[in-house]
Amino acid sequence: MTSRILVAGIGNIFLGDDGFGPEVVRRMSNRFTDGAAVRVVDYGIRGMHLAYDLLDDWDGLIIVDAVPDRGAPGTVRVFEANHESFGSTTTLDAHGMDPGAVFASLRALGGSPPRTIVVGCEVADIQDGIGLSMSVSAAVDNAVQAVEAAVTMLTSADAVREG
Repeated sequence: MTSRILVAGIGNIFLGDDGFGPEVVRRMSNRFTDGAAVRVVDYGIRGMHLAYDLLDDWDGLIIVDAVPDRGAPGTVRVFEANHESFGSTTTLDAHGMDPGAVFASLRALGGSPPRTIVVGCEVADIQDGIGLSMSVSAAVDNAVQAVEAAVTMLTSADAVREG
């Protein structure tokens, strides 16, 4: 059985580097052509939409998002999300886009999150304005490669579990 992977770009394009996720998925729009196996979506700030889409029984989720600056803007970080660390809020949050709010909304809807990989980039500037900073813009191609590697890893992990 083919693994179903959802790649979700999240962020606000009107807040500088917060638009990192949407820019990465924009560049990936034609990377996966195998139908429903990998779906790439720019969710922007529509967290509730992502929560509802996660009810569709995905095998894996890759979140592409800006992450806080820890002194190295433009650095791409890849890590597996620990769903328990996102808090225990169980109410619907129609206006929240952070992963914790999305997963809490998903649980409130009766769903549970799939294995989740985060591909994040440390931000340089999240002030009002359209466009990524130079350091974050330079990281987009690395993030595209990281997403492709995460898709391969998630589909391989599912194949091992089935075999």
